[in-house]
Amino acid sequence: MKLLVTGGLGFIGSAVVRHFASQPDCSVLNVDKCTYAGNPASVAPVSESANYQYLQADIADSTAMADAFQQFRPDAVMHLAAESHVDRSIDGPGDFIHTNLVGTFSLLQAALGYWRNLAEPAQQRFRFLHISTDEVFGSLGPTGSFTETTPYQPSSPYSASKAGSDHLARAWHHTYGLPVIVTNCSNNYGPYQFPEKLIPLITLKGIAGETMPVYGKGDNVRDWLYVDDHVSALACVLAKGSPGETYNIGGQCELSNLEVVKTVCTILDTQIPANAPHSELIKFVTDRPGHDFRYAMNTSKLSSELGWQPAETFASGIAKTVRWYLDNRTWWQSILDDSYRLERLGAQANSHGK
Repeated sequence: MKLLVTGGLGFIGSAVVRHFASQPDCSVLNVDKCTYAGNPASVAPVSESANYQYLQADIADSTAMADAFQQFRPDAVMHLAAESHVDRSIDGPGDFIHTNLVGTFSLLQAALGYWRNLAEPAQQRFRFLHISTDEVFGSLGPTGSFTETTPYQPSSPYSASKAGSDHLARAWHHTYGLPVIVTNCSNNYGPYQFPEKLIPLITLKGIAGETMPVYGKGDNVRDWLYVDDHVSALACVLAKGSPGETYNIGGQCELSNLEVVKTVCTILDTQIPANAPHSELIKFVTDRPGHDFRYAMNTSKLSSELGWQPAETFASGIAKTVRWYLDNRTWWQSILDDSYRLERLGAQANSHGK
C-alpha cells in the first residue's frame, strides 16, 4: 500500500508515519509544512527507511498537492495536517482558517482529480481518511456522550475550523463520490506531543520544579486516548471502514484535568523523589475563554462494526508517557530552546469578560 499522510511531523501524524513506514508492505509519503508543531525528530525512527519519503509543502498549495498525487500515486490518504492548538486559535485564528479549511479544500480537490483518473479497481480500493476531533460537537453537561450523529456546535476558532473541514470532506463524498471516511477522536496523549498541551506541559514543569498551571478549578473533563491506540483505530478504519461513514475514536477513560495532573505528579514523585510532592506545584489560573466543560465519546460503532478496542489503560499509557519525557530530554529541549518556552497562550478576554 502507498499511503499519503499529511501532517506527519506533528504529534498524531508522526505516530501514524512511524507505524505505517515500519510495515514491510507499505510506503509512506509524509506531506508536512513543518511549522512550529512539526518536528523531523519525531519520525527519526523511520526517516532512513526505504519505505519513507518526505515532502515539505503546504496542503493549501493546490499545485503542490496535485503534483504530489501524480508523482507518488497513493492508494490512500490519511489527512491529519491541521492547526490544532486551541489556545493559539484564540490568539491567531487566521492560520486555522487557512490550513484547516483552505488546506482541506485543496487536498480534496487534488485527491478528486487523481481519483477520477484511476482505473476502476484502483478507484474502488482508494480511501481518503479525514481525521478530526470531538471538539466539533461542543460541550457536554455532566452526563451523556457524543455519537456519530451528534449535531455540531463548535466553541473555539479551532473547533469551528475543524467542523468546517469535516463538512467539506463529507460534501466531497456525497457530491462527487470521493471515497471519504471521517473519524473524530478524543484527547490524545503520549510520546512526541508538543509541550504546550496539558500532559507534556505539566510533566516538563514538574521536571523543572516549576509551577503547574491548571485552568479554572481543573474540573473540565476529557476522554483520554493513548496516541498508539488512536493509530491502531485509524489502521482499522482504513482497512475495514466504509466510505461515507463516520467513526468516533476514544479511550473510554473520562478524567478531569485536575485528576490527570495529580496522576502525573504521583508518577513524578516516584521518578524524581527529591522534588516530591510535585502536587505542591499545582496552581489554579484564570480559565481560557470559551473552555468546553466536558467531552465524552461513544465508540460503540467502531467496536461493534469494526472490532476495535484500545490496548492501553490510562494508568499504563500515562506511565509510558511520563517515562518517555524523562528519557528524551533532547527531543523536547530543542523545542524549548526554539519555538516555545512553556508560556501561556490564548488568555485573551472575550466579549463576556472572561
